Amino acid sequence: MTQYLTTKEVAGLLRIKERKVYDLTAKGDIPCVRATGKLLFPEAEIRQWMARQGELGGHRPLVLVGSHDPLLDWALRESDSGIANLTEGSVDGLDRFAKGEGMMAGLHLYHAETGEWNRPWVSDRFAEDPVVLMRFATRVRGLIVASAHAGRIRTLSDLAGLRIATRQTQSGTHVLFQALCQQQGVDLQALRTTPILRSETDAALAVLEGTCDVAFGLQALAQRYSLDFVSVVHEEFDILVDRKAWFDAPFQQFLRFCQGPEFTESMQRVLRATNWASLDIFDSMEVSGLIQSQ
Repeated sequence: MTQYLTTKEVAGLLRIKERKVYDLTAKGDIPCVRATGKLLFPEAEIRQWMARQGELGGHRPLVLVGSHDPLLDWALRESDSGIANLTEGSVDGLDRFAKGEGMMAGLHLYHAETGEWNRPWVSDRFAEDPVVLMRFATRVRGLIVASAHAGRIRTLSDLAGLRIATRQTQSGTHVLFQALCQQQGVDLQALRTTPILRSETDAALAVLEGTCDVAFGLQALAQRYSLDFVSVVHEEFDILVDRKAWFDAPFQQFLRFCQGPEFTESMQRVLRATNWASLDIFDSMEVSGLIQSQ
């Protein structure tokens, strides 16, 4: 049986405002039907639209793939750029970006051999392609701990027997957690896992709601929900952008928003409230030799 979404639900799924959904519908850009005077959207077709490869004329679809970041999620929505959000993990984002399924990808991938973040992964796959890797934030990641265990957990070796929030294998969080456990000699088989949680927010909420004991998550979310936190690592969150998309109006609108007062004020609140290491929206790194904006 076909499942349908309302305009509000589609706006939430695509991380855009409702008026943008009406604009896309009026142009015939997204599938919809009318029933009793209301717009309804077949969910399966909407998800196919989000994931399809490219658009007419060789343009990539206006979709961010890759990793979830709460502030980036908010900035895309509030910028009214029309860029949707399909975040299933950093590794998944690299795969989708390679297939042309998104114009940009959020990444926080640790490279165990070099100790670097993101760039080795991107260079390995896109060194000859017209892309830009832009620094968005340096985040504090560690152990988000349920109140019942507060003060008792200080390192990864203290996790044996506890319920650990499980992230999808395609996520940067999973890649990093596995690498750190191996480096520190933690027996992964001794950890109790939960059903897969697909975002940073979902993992933190699982601790808050008591469905798991610990999440390997962001300090920003631990403090938002007043949960105990043990810092483990500062990670680099970057955005991989297609070169052509960089110059197109939607991405430029997103960048202008990130340069504006609303984002700046929000960024300062985040830094004060959560002790994120930094937010560096303007620090880009050359990857393919085509763009460098430092």
